[in-house]
Amino acid sequence: MTRPLVVLLAVAAVLAGCSGDGRVRPAEESSAGFVQGSGVVTVVPVEDREPAPEFVGPLLDGGEFDLADARGEVVVLNVWGSWCAPCRAEAPALVAVAEDSADDGVRFVGVNTRDTDTAAQAFEEEFAVPYPSVVDPDGRLLLAFRDTLPPAAIPSTLVVDREGLMAARVIGPITQTSLADLVEQVAGEQA
Repeated sequence: MTRPLVVLLAVAAVLAGCSGDGRVRPAEESSAGFVQGSGVVTVVPVEDREPAPEFVGPLLDGGEFDLADARGEVVVLNVWGSWCAPCRAEAPALVAVAEDSADDGVRFVGVNTRDTDTAAQAFEEEFAVPYPSVVDPDGRLLLAFRDTLPPAAIPSTLVVDREGLMAARVIGPITQTSLADLVEQVAGEQA
């Protein structure tokens, strides 16, 4: 690799807010988040967090999820579709972190969008997803987050802290290690 190309890549990494060390960085270190795997992670400092919006929707397997009822827990909302290749790639990571963090007051909830119930149920069976999913076929429920940390891609993952405040967002897929670190960070703040 030529010297100018190495310098250009180093500058690009600094501008993107990624040092390559794999740490989840707070939003103040990089206003656009940083590249983590193929996802972009934004962590909001505790003092700058805004309340999560009202988010209520039907569950794929029946019943209803109301985000307000989960106050006191860290809530990880993962936006997915069965047709989405990156969603399929990250599903094992989400399942593993959901199972590993369940005893730490962390609740995972999927938000299935632009999908059919049959395809969504087949996806959940294939990946042995242990948590429920809200059904949002046209993305209208997700509009509730437009003034906070909106999910801007599929997949996207939102993290709500124990106080019901928007703590983090991942745009794109995330690795198991990065997700576990993010969840541990937010869960440890008010444990």
